[in-house]
Amino acid sequence: MRFFLRSIYLFIVFLSFSSNAQILEPVSWEFETVKITDTEYELVFTADIDDKWSVYSQFIDGLGPVPTTFEFDENSKVQFVESVIEDENNRVTEQDPVFGIVVSKFYSEAKFTQKVIIKDIETSVSGYLTFMTCDDTRCLPPTDIDFRFEFGAINSSKNDDLNTNSNSKLVQDPNILLYGYEPQEVVSSTNNCNTEVSESSSEKSKTLFSIFGLGFIGGLLALLTPCVFPMIPLTVSFFTKKNDKKGVYSALLYGFFIVLVYLLLSVPFHLLDSVNPDILNEISTNVILNIIFFLIFIFFAFSFFGYYELTLPSSWVDKSTKGETFGGVLGVFFMALTLAVVSFSCTGPILGSLLASSITSDGGAWQLTAGMGGFGVALGLPFALFAMFPKVLLNLPKSGSWLNTIKVVLGFVELALALKFLSNADLVAHWGLLKIEVFLFLWFVISACLTLYLLGIIKFPHDQKVKSFSFFRICSIVLAFSFSIYLASGFRFNAETSTFKPLSLLSGLAPPVGYSIFYPNDCPNNLDCFKDLKTGIDYAVKVNKPILLDFTGFACVNCRKMEEHIWPLARVDDVIRNDYVLISLYVDDKKSLPEKEQILVKRSTGDGFRKLKNYGHKWAHFQTEFFNTNSQPYYVLLNPEGKEVLTSPVGYTPDEEDYLSFLQCGLESFNSKSIKFNLN
Repeated sequence: MRFFLRSIYLFIVFLSFSSNAQILEPVSWEFETVKITDTEYELVFTADIDDKWSVYSQFIDGLGPVPTTFEFDENSKVQFVESVIEDENNRVTEQDPVFGIVVSKFYSEAKFTQKVIIKDIETSVSGYLTFMTCDDTRCLPPTDIDFRFEFGAINSSKNDDLNTNSNSKLVQDPNILLYGYEPQEVVSSTNNCNTEVSESSSEKSKTLFSIFGLGFIGGLLALLTPCVFPMIPLTVSFFTKKNDKKGVYSALLYGFFIVLVYLLLSVPFHLLDSVNPDILNEISTNVILNIIFFLIFIFFAFSFFGYYELTLPSSWVDKSTKGETFGGVLGVFFMALTLAVVSFSCTGPILGSLLASSITSDGGAWQLTAGMGGFGVALGLPFALFAMFPKVLLNLPKSGSWLNTIKVVLGFVELALALKFLSNADLVAHWGLLKIEVFLFLWFVISACLTLYLLGIIKFPHDQKVKSFSFFRICSIVLAFSFSIYLASGFRFNAETSTFKPLSLLSGLAPPVGYSIFYPNDCPNNLDCFKDLKTGIDYAVKVNKPILLDFTGFACVNCRKMEEHIWPLARVDDVIRNDYVLISLYVDDKKSLPEKEQILVKRSTGDGFRKLKNYGHKWAHFQTEFFNTNSQPYYVLLNPEGKEVLTSPVGYTPDEEDYLSFLQCGLESFNSKSIKFNLN
């Protein structure tokens, strides 16, 4: 719970940044190995801190900033003597202006020392440290810094060189080591296919509009909950009691501020996206975080079932309520903020669903902003409209047990969505626990239980006896039962692909149909594919076929839609199966790289370095480094040697004709050998 509260609090703190904030690096780290005896050494970590900025101590309790921590890789040849000691010089204990609590932190310079005893001079100590830095008004997100200490040669280096000990050399030309050949960056592309199928700005706008629509629907659902619905007539009556234009103006302003509050919640994710383009992918595919999401959604579900209430700290409510006494525009803003805080028990789970689905999608922070905007508009619009037309309030249905019914139905939805995150963790970690058969069965059980609940057979704490069935309830029963039948149809066998037939409504939610107990298939649609770049290139050269390079992910929604609804189409399948060598690179594969490939590489943004630790890091770096994009799916057509792009790459392309044109254009370029791209 402390971790959860701290995360929420830090989330609010990061709102102080704008979405186009300049990337700041107020702290640089230097690492030094100090020899004491032939076997005893001190590992010294020194932070050089810019003026007015600070780094926090290791020892911070309760809700507040993230303390500085050190994680060391296991090494049987190294004995750690006690724990990391922090130098008291420059350490100040004072009231922190950002967090409002007394904490210990360092200004100008912070020094930490770990004593070790080594058994072999050729060994090394590696790991990473995590620190957070703030000035008087803002904080940067917690940052991980890799380090490595060697004992054969003792020296030090700044983190703006390598973020590590100088003995850990950056591989100047890592491509041969990583990929087995020397790819080169695409600097221009032209073709003679008379077709252009790359994702247009209008298509991106359409996607954002769809996310806005989903957020709007979520906001409408939030309106129909016991926490919000009764507030509508009370709040509108407060604004219109004087029946003058000022009251209507205040209500309109109130609705606007509701939208603004929810838009502000997306701001930190724009900051994270600008600091590291891969960070949202890292968040969405992190195994531990997906397990946490799974548990949170289960927690949300049982809250909606009525077993307990979710509330934010009462001090937050008190502070926002006190703000209403300011009057004027500022007072109206705090009224909107108070609504957001006190209705959290109902809106929180819906917002959590929106947050989680946005960071696991391909659009990143802008999709979250669109979704939050839609949610806020749906929640704020009624207050404005009813203030303008107060007589319409008389036609609103009265509060009653139907509100609790809607809340419980949302609980079943949360329960089903929880399995999506457990599925993500299962796919990325290769556990093999939640395969398609298990997933569909569990969803079938949830849908069947929802049907029984609507029939009044299953009951929860705040439910009343169902005396009659309204038209809306009957429609809901039919829909829930029909969905159960639809889920059962997912067990139909497709002889052409040797898998179950995919359910279009579950694309990206359910595991791939090839992830199966009875009909396992390592590649989509029973295609032949390679999951290693060099092996695939070698085969393409051998058979003299062009390459379809597929940047994908285990948790990628649009990747599943392409694989299950576009690739199986007869004409598309024929071209992929017979004319291309398919190489699928999973950017969220958490399987560790061999140690020799775990090297430091420059970030695609040009600011600093990152360590490639797993295959997902490797393929994500390959995509951003040579194709300047980090979204999936992303399809690149290459010549057999992997050094020539045959036509402009495309992303998510849900139209059969567009995708087929893309594939045929690459074939024409390959066959004619008249289309060449300049590769530097």
